Order: sequence, then C-alpha cells, then structure tokens
Amino acid sequence: MRIEDALDRFVTQLRADGRSDHTILQYQRHVHAMTRWLAAESRPDKIAAITHEVVAAFLVSPAAGCRPDGAAKKATSTNALRSSLRGFFGYLHRAGYIGTDPTRLVRRARCSPPPPRALGDDEQRRLLGALDAATTEAEHRDAMLIRLLLGTGIRIGSALGLDIEDVDLDGASLLLRSTKGDRPMRAVVPAHLVPHLRAYLAGRAGGPVFPGAGRQGRLTARHAQRRFEAWLGRAGIERHASLHALRHTLATGLYRRTGDLALVQAALGHRSIASTLIYARVDEGRLRAAMG
Repeated sequence: MRIEDALDRFVTQLRADGRSDHTILQYQRHVHAMTRWLAAESRPDKIAAITHEVVAAFLVSPAAGCRPDGAAKKATSTNALRSSLRGFFGYLHRAGYIGTDPTRLVRRARCSPPPPRALGDDEQRRLLGALDAATTEAEHRDAMLIRLLLGTGIRIGSALGLDIEDVDLDGASLLLRSTKGDRPMRAVVPAHLVPHLRAYLAGRAGGPVFPGAGRQGRLTARHAQRRFEAWLGRAGIERHASLHALRHTLATGLYRRTGDLALVQAALGHRSIASTLIYARVDEGRLRAAMG
C-alpha cells in the first residue's frame, strides 16, 4: 500500500473519530511533506518500506527542519510534525497494515511553550479608541467583534459561529455552539459589553451575529483577521497580532488582577488546568514587589 492510499484511510478514521478539519489538514500537510521528500530522494513510498531509519532521515532533513525561506523551524513546529507522523504510522500499526511502527523511537523535543502574545495596556487603549470612531455598518460589526473577543476571551471561531438566539442579554451570557472539541458551552459577557451588544443587535430577529458583506452568510475568520489588521494600523499599532491575541490579552489581564488560575481556566473553557498554566508567568515587577 502506498502512503497516499494509507493516508486516505487514516483521514476516514479521523473523521469517524470526530477530529476537526483543522487537525485533519495538519496531518495531511505533514504526511505530504514526507512523501515529497521520499520522491526527491528516490525512495519507495510503500508503507512497508518505511523503517525507523527512513523516518529519522526525513526528520533531520531540511525538508522537515527548515521553512520555505531556508530558516530553521521552531521546535514547536517540528514537534507538531513528529506528532503527526507518530499518529499516522501508529494508526497503520494498530490497524494491522504494517507489522512494526517506524515512529516508535521518535521523541518530541523538549521546549517551553512560548509566552502568550497579548496586547499591552497602552495598545488596548489605542485599539478601543480607534473602534470608537467606527461609522459604517461594517466598522460597527468589526468593533463589536473585537470588543467581544477582548472582553470574553472566546475564540474567533466561536464568535463567528454565534447566532442572535445564542445571545442572552438579560443573563449576560453567550451559548457557544462552535467550540474546540465541539463541546457547547456558555461564556460570560462582562456587564460593560451588554449595552454595546444590545445596541448592535437592535432590530435583528435572527441570523448570524457577525454577518458577511451585505449581511450575506457569516463573516469568515480570514476576512475578520484582515479587518483586525486594518484596525491595528488605524490605532497606530505597528506590530503584527492575530485575533487570538485578544484571547491571550483577556487571560493575561484576568490572571494579573486575580492571581486565580482556576478563574482563568473557567473563563477560557479549558478542560485541563495544564492548558492555562502558560498565563501563570511571573513578571519582573511583581517579583520585585514581592521580594521588597
């Protein structure tokens, strides 16, 4: 069996397991990188021909360790590649397609998670100031989306998946149907955002909370990111930041104010406290204050 044929079977299993499209695309991208390397090296692409030596040779090659511009990939990126290969070949072994798992010796590199890339206090003030100048319907939509992400910490996919009936203004909460792991959950809306939401949704009985152009369909995450980058420019914020940085900003600020990691976990909807630990970094100012 060729690797590409085996990958088709693996993808079917992933879909049967309820894995997200994003996860499946990452597996496909990483396995395709290996098949391209095999072709460039004139190596066979039969799964039975893939040994642990072949896997190791691929992982130390520029095809696995370098970006398209030739620069070395970050350790987190190569770890993701290792995990994808382990998942793919592990499935083939468990399914009985190969007698031995060629990735059984592969280990992830030890590396600390990068610090959350949050907006600073001054950057937040400048961004909110720019949003106050919104005039068009699209700009008011952008402003509400950015304020909601910054105030609740929900993911962009969850926000764009909201329908008007998912918004409980009296209870100051949101029913999130589009979430990581497909687990519907409720998010708390800060009191100062409720009047903004009420005014934004006035006169609308149904449909997406954040529609696309001409109120057709939903705003896409890609277009929302482009709009956000334009707002950063209007606010005079020159560094790149993703919409996910607003989630980091909420979590970082909440932990700084409360010191309560469990509270941050609840706000972000993390199933494991381990996912929340990245926000428990002690800044130098707090350390100096504590030590006198």
